[in-house]
Amino acid sequence: MDRVHTITLPLRVVVGAGILGKVMDFIKDLEIAHNHVVGIITGPKTYEVAGRIVKESLESYGFTVHVWRVETATLDAAEAIARDAARKKVETAFGVGGGKAIDIAKYVAYKVGGNVVSIPTAASHDGIASPFASLKGFEKPTSIYAKTPYAIIADIDIISRAPPRLLRAGVGDLLGKITAVKDWRLAHKLRGEYYGEYAAQLALLSAQHAIRYHDLIASGKPEGIRILVEALISSGVAMCIAGSSRPASGSEHLFSHALEVLAPGRALHGEKVAVGTILMLHLYGDPKWRKIRRIMKKIGLPTTAEELGIPPETLVEALTIAHKIRPERYTILGEKGLTREAAWNLLRETGVV
Repeated sequence: MDRVHTITLPLRVVVGAGILGKVMDFIKDLEIAHNHVVGIITGPKTYEVAGRIVKESLESYGFTVHVWRVETATLDAAEAIARDAARKKVETAFGVGGGKAIDIAKYVAYKVGGNVVSIPTAASHDGIASPFASLKGFEKPTSIYAKTPYAIIADIDIISRAPPRLLRAGVGDLLGKITAVKDWRLAHKLRGEYYGEYAAQLALLSAQHAIRYHDLIASGKPEGIRILVEALISSGVAMCIAGSSRPASGSEHLFSHALEVLAPGRALHGEKVAVGTILMLHLYGDPKWRKIRRIMKKIGLPTTAEELGIPPETLVEALTIAHKIRPERYTILGEKGLTREAAWNLLRETGVV
């Protein structure tokens, strides 16, 4: 039997400067404009930066707006907000902030059977447009298929005020698509896993875009931020088309997740993914790892254990357990992972230690 493949994509994407106060101008003709009780999931800081503006814009159109401020993206927090949102008859969740707020908003929309609008305040990862929510509280890092953003509104002015480190992390997350697609192809070849060439090429295009324009992105200029945001959205759309995170998440993400288990909060997701990318490219015998490392050094992404702020021994441990994070996801790490000796050799050969 042929595989039934359903694709759900964002209905509207708006990228521009100074657009946050005009949120309703861009969505008033959509179905969600008829949902008069909405929720905003944001953070304490991002509420002041952007959440308040969105709230006032929605209220000016007669919406009843409930606001939840979150510190961490945990399953417990998401469940509590979802229950409260259901009681309040919220039908549309606006995720205003970074990954935590948007991930919880996607989960809340999924639980209440409503829609989610993604409004990023930083461009540090491709969760902006993906249907997946990364929540803590499980035994290991887990991405839940939640809800594809109904609309995405990215204000370049707001995003440009985020710390430059977050922009660099966004580049790092995009670089990871190079090894993610390699792993996807490998799993297709060795395990017969479904593989979608269009989704794979779209993810690779996002990575290539980041490589081509890395200088402009790292400069923090509006044009560079727009390029980064559009590339991250494109990567998220690749996941929507694939119906999984396969085109955007492979062995490099497993390495990042393993580090998050062993040394939580010690580096940004995109920073760890970027280091994982050069390691996994070396495992594949792909000489591009040197080019990727040069770009990382040039724009200020960490390329060593010291720069990551994580002890070499922890990186070794991460490499030996990464394959266990998602055992159903076959990658270059195989079923048994790396030995400690192989891990040390890999880290030394790539100059990470």
